[in-house]
Amino acid sequence: MEAFTKLTGIVGPVDRVNVDTDAIIPKQFLKRIERTGFGQFLFYEWRFDEEGNDIESFELNKPRYQGASVLVSRANFGCGSSREHAPWAIMDYGFKCVIAPSFADIFYNNCFKNGILPLKLSEEQVEDVFQRTAAHEDYKMHVDLENNTLSDDYGLHIDFVLDEHRRQFLLQGLDDIGLTLQHEPEITAYEQKRASQVLV
Repeated sequence: MEAFTKLTGIVGPVDRVNVDTDAIIPKQFLKRIERTGFGQFLFYEWRFDEEGNDIESFELNKPRYQGASVLVSRANFGCGSSREHAPWAIMDYGFKCVIAPSFADIFYNNCFKNGILPLKLSEEQVEDVFQRTAAHEDYKMHVDLENNTLSDDYGLHIDFVLDEHRRQFLLQGLDDIGLTLQHEPEITAYEQKRASQVLV
């Protein structure tokens, strides 16, 4: 997994509350076993009509938000089923940071396991980000996980708080398996000792 330290990226808005995982990645696309290839189906039923054409009114289809890597949305983002495909789709589309006032717990935890930074800001701060995104073409935010700050080129500066264990997951580019492999010498030594005891 790639380490997350600093990110400067265009902000893409999805101005909806209770965005559930079935909206993020509809169930008919859950046939792949790899983590890649899901980005094309992100928000599929909001992005495309029945013929597969872009729905122009959907925010992320607008040219100004193409290439966005910071997603901003409303409260209770990632609710619904616990499918890990949701953060896979978000990451594969190109988003590395999701900003919202609150997240569903399972989705929130799955983000850290997949290299995505989910940032909880207050309702007022999120509204400010929406307003700034609308006001400035190609609006970018600077996410600094090393210093726990969020800023832009127009005077915004926010200090955020993140659980240190989860923060280190992202800074070091670790998932659960990577964390376990940090102790590989001890695990190998234990297994060798155990094997010799069994043989005796």
